[in-house]
Amino acid sequence: MQTFSSDQAVDLAVVQRSGFVESRHRGSAVVLAPDGSVALSVGAPEELIFPRSTLKPFQAVAAMKAGAALRGEQVAIAAASHTGTFDHLDAVSSILKAAGLGPEALQCPPDWPQDEDTRAWLVRTARGQNRMCMNCSGKHAAFLLACVTNGWPTDTYLDPEHPLQRLVLETVEEFAGEAPAHVGVDGCGAPLPAISLKGLARMYSTLGRAARNIQADARAATVATSMLDYPEYVQGPGRSNTVIMQELDVITKLGAEGVLGLGTRAGWSVAIKMLDGSSRANSLVGLTLLAHTGAISEADAARVLDLVTQPITGAGKPVGAVELAPALQDLLV
Repeated sequence: MQTFSSDQAVDLAVVQRSGFVESRHRGSAVVLAPDGSVALSVGAPEELIFPRSTLKPFQAVAAMKAGAALRGEQVAIAAASHTGTFDHLDAVSSILKAAGLGPEALQCPPDWPQDEDTRAWLVRTARGQNRMCMNCSGKHAAFLLACVTNGWPTDTYLDPEHPLQRLVLETVEEFAGEAPAHVGVDGCGAPLPAISLKGLARMYSTLGRAARNIQADARAATVATSMLDYPEYVQGPGRSNTVIMQELDVITKLGAEGVLGLGTRAGWSVAIKMLDGSSRANSLVGLTLLAHTGAISEADAARVLDLVTQPITGAGKPVGAVELAPALQDLLV
């Protein structure tokens, strides 16, 4: 099995340096309206992708369905690709403490945190890499709490046949509206279902609509609301996902290999997959598509993109930019 090909993809963004296009980001994207209809589609959104960490909010939903009693920032860190700040590590620790377990129970790989202060402390104290600092540790801690709550084995919690992982797959199918076509292994070791990009957009429509919505699925509402209430835990201070949620109240979650999911409280959603695996143009493409549909204002999109996009530099000075590809611009006229 495989994802869509380069021939099926379209240019979504280009990198312009000194008036010269030096790179292209090809991929697929789809926008769903609140009624579930396709408002805009480019590339091959019906083809399969690995959603990677865009699944984390739904893995958190599954853990809570299984009885994991998460609250506030614990919910946000369970849905996070965190940068490993001290606050992030405290939140992960609090989940493990509730489960009566220590960091050694985590089965995500040891890693350095992206946060510079935490990394400097680990180097200074000769502690080195550890599992708590891996960006998926909150999800893994929530998995473990769900297992302890149910008396399920904690040493095999990443096995695709484990009761928790079967519940995760059921939850993905429920929200995506389609059964996973293949199950692989994510970078953190968790089972990774393949679904269509359109299925991922359905998931984010439902999640966005659930935020602060007492009529929505209770666990989805808890996860979505916590992500918006504690956005600094979902990625990290100053990071694109966090800033977009802080500024626009739009559920935003990145995934490795160029995946992004966006969901508004009105039910609009965007799902993007860059074929080259790069994420640097995803916020630009995603917010532009939301603005084109009227889900957010063009002024708000431009304001936030100024905060989350970096210029192309030469000798430390701006000499270019990541821009929408002409082919996508033509579609949005």
